[in-house]
Amino acid sequence: MDGDESGIVKLVSKEGDTFDVPIEIAKLSTLVSETLGSSDDQDDTNDDEETIEIPLPNVRTQVLAKVIEYCTHFSQEPMTPITTPLKSTRIEEIVQEWYADFVDVDQIMLFELVTAANFMDIKALLDLTCLAVSVLIKGKSAEEIRRIFNISNNFSGEEDELRNNTETTAAMSS
Repeated sequence: MDGDESGIVKLVSKEGDTFDVPIEIAKLSTLVSETLGSSDDQDDTNDDEETIEIPLPNVRTQVLAKVIEYCTHFSQEPMTPITTPLKSTRIEEIVQEWYADFVDVDQIMLFELVTAANFMDIKALLDLTCLAVSVLIKGKSAEEIRRIFNISNNFSGEEDELRNNTETTAAMSS
């Protein structure tokens, strides 16, 4: 690694909590990498005198800690790439056990990890968390999926019945 990869960057959560993260790990985030890239252009002699702080206003402390845990592990043992079509609906058959365990969290944390991975632009984490969400909703009815995503059913009783009849007719004709 070159000299600018050995420093520390401070990632600041929504609540203002700060995490000191090695630059090489933090750069798994394209957002962080691009932010550091623009500051590296300004001063190449910036050793330990000035540590860069990067605010992440969309990421709660607990979620940021999980993101850093993921990036740290990923830098030591990269995740098996997720290919489509999926060869299984079991996460542990698609990626290594550590990664399957990592996304074995409550639904709220999983959705916040998706949001954080998207905001911080960490493609492998976004792929993993979206895989976990897809496994979560696979085989569920429309009503169950609406409940999972907290989506209200805006159909009137008559519209819902018409929609169900259309789905039934389409299923019977195939």
